[in-house]
Amino acid sequence: MELTLLGTGAPAGLPRPDCPCAACACALGPDARAAASLLVDGALLLDLTPGAAFAAARAGRSLGGVRQVLLSHPHDGPAVEVPAGLPQPGRVPDGRELALLTGHRVRAVALDAPGTGYAVTGPDGQRLLYLPPGGAPAGLEAPAEPYAMVVLDVVGRPDALARLRETGAVVPTTDVIAVHLDHDVPPGLEVRRRLAAAGARAVPDGTTLEVGAYEDVPDVPRRTLVLGGARSGKSVEAERRLESFPEVLYVATGGSRNGDTEWAARVSAHQERRPGSWRTVETCDLVPVLKGDGPPLLVDCLSLWLTDAMDAVGAWDDAEWADGGERALRDRVRALTDAVRETRRTVVAVSNEVGSGIVPATASGRRYRDELGRLNAAFAQECEQVLLVVAGQALVLRG
Repeated sequence: MELTLLGTGAPAGLPRPDCPCAACACALGPDARAAASLLVDGALLLDLTPGAAFAAARAGRSLGGVRQVLLSHPHDGPAVEVPAGLPQPGRVPDGRELALLTGHRVRAVALDAPGTGYAVTGPDGQRLLYLPPGGAPAGLEAPAEPYAMVVLDVVGRPDALARLRETGAVVPTTDVIAVHLDHDVPPGLEVRRRLAAAGARAVPDGTTLEVGAYEDVPDVPRRTLVLGGARSGKSVEAERRLESFPEVLYVATGGSRNGDTEWAARVSAHQERRPGSWRTVETCDLVPVLKGDGPPLLVDCLSLWLTDAMDAVGAWDDAEWADGGERALRDRVRALTDAVRETRRTVVAVSNEVGSGIVPATASGRRYRDELGRLNAAFAQECEQVLLVVAGQALVLRG
């Protein structure tokens, strides 16, 4: 089964008309996107958008063989003119299946938002799922038969991808294609970086893909370290990398700090950002967690783990530090990095980058800064991907 993406953008397109934002200003050339519209084997058109016939011609395709046009969501604005020779667009009721003379079968998938998803099975047996903007499947049951390709709003509804993964509808060999791309994320390198972290990719308008060929499916980095200064956006970046995965275990190393209202407010803000399916455990005993099996881990953060470890070895007292404390801390860091090296779980860890700031005025402060730099370097050595977040912008240092 062959799929041509006539458009891959949001309903208003990218750039949006008359929008002065930076993302729209950068959406040029291959990063400019028309409203999403899919042509399957030249016979089935999913979502009729303005200029579909010209888009097909630019992609080297014709709409002359289209036998069915299906709409997935309400279209705002003036009615779209149906090109001569195309059948009138329609919708399939949720749960119903439509059989085409071309051998394609189309089943309507119920959503949790207005619109209809379409599961298409080609004459060759390959399976494709297309979801409209802002939509996620409703009432999925596990185990589901995996799709060869899924085309959906990865940026706007990462939880839709999480649901599909949870039921087995999306597996590591599923080609996840992001469409309905809008100006929420800067186009180009940044949107590609974010999608790759979710195991998804974007392609330019006019691209033709073979459903079932997964050579280009991106591998999700198994171990990632996210560094950054205070309020740099490092925790948001780390959480974003796992929001398209179900059952994430959030490992909080900061404790509750009873009586500290400012700390409680910070913790509450983090909790409100996390998907409801995530589970939280508060511990600094990271080695057993890394050695165990289970869902992906988000460790926030290593700098607080180091504070706990330095407390435990008496690192703040010069005599204790010299009399075995330093050696004990090295052993703890080595045990942690060995566990990271050997883990089979997907791990995203957060840590503070303090080496570029003001030199601390106290000896204990300088000791902590130096040990955190050593910990970050040792942990990063075991990670496939390392990011530095500055002013909310993620710079890829490795991977």
